[in-house]
Amino acid sequence: MSMKKYEALVKTVELGSLTRAAEELGSTQSRISHVLKDLEESFGFPLLHRSRKGVELTEAGAMLFEKMQAILTQNRELEELAAEIRNADAGTLRLGAFTSVAVHWLPGMICAFQELHPKVELQMLNGDYHDMEQWLKNGDIDLGFVSLPAPDGVDAIALHEDPLVAIVPKGHPLSRMEKIPIEAMTTDPFISLLHSSSHDIHRALDKAGVRPNIKYTTKDDYAILAMVEQGLGISIVPQLLIQGRKQDLETRPLEPAASRTIALAIPKGDRTPVTEAFIKTAQDWLIR
Repeated sequence: MSMKKYEALVKTVELGSLTRAAEELGSTQSRISHVLKDLEESFGFPLLHRSRKGVELTEAGAMLFEKMQAILTQNRELEELAAEIRNADAGTLRLGAFTSVAVHWLPGMICAFQELHPKVELQMLNGDYHDMEQWLKNGDIDLGFVSLPAPDGVDAIALHEDPLVAIVPKGHPLSRMEKIPIEAMTTDPFISLLHSSSHDIHRALDKAGVRPNIKYTTKDDYAILAMVEQGLGISIVPQLLIQGRKQDLETRPLEPAASRTIALAIPKGDRTPVTEAFIKTAQDWLIR
């Protein structure tokens, strides 16, 4: 049954007049009268008494009236919710991020996003590259920060080129160089992330044909910084990881230069207004 017919009846009863209902609905009295007649024919019984005093519900019409009001209210709420979803003003967004992004980017991005879309609930998972790949594959997150090349089955939007840098203890001989040759990372003990968490670093080492002397392995980015500070070895990390951090170590560019490309990944076919809105917010935040 057409919502327009229910609306015509409800307005006519609420205002007590076909003429006033027509004005309210931007129609004509004859059109409203025709719509009401169609409605009565559809149900198979009269819904209104018409007299000089106006219109009032029949007994049968009164039995249906509240149901029609409820249906119109639910339909309006449904349309409002659909509009909110289209405008990214409703729903839940599950985000996945690795440590450097979670620490240095996400707080600002989330503030900017929530200011524009305050009704969206944000949920965040923090892990490494491997976690991100699994979460995207399993549908545990709607949007994840990754390092390119992205895992299979996702669409990726590149955001930022993040240089890789060498880190050595204070006073280390390599700290005398303006740039540290990647070949120089072969002698000292090397502190590495798990291989599944350090694609970018091992890709740069492999490209240069360098096999570091891996002495310690960890899943925690900041554990690497702490271990280098204590003189336990040297390492290579993304520049974003040490951004704005005061650490008791030396940082130098690599020679030749190497970097990682940070991107946002979405499972293929799962783009929604909310994910599109967050991608735009992230892009705008990075060029602010």
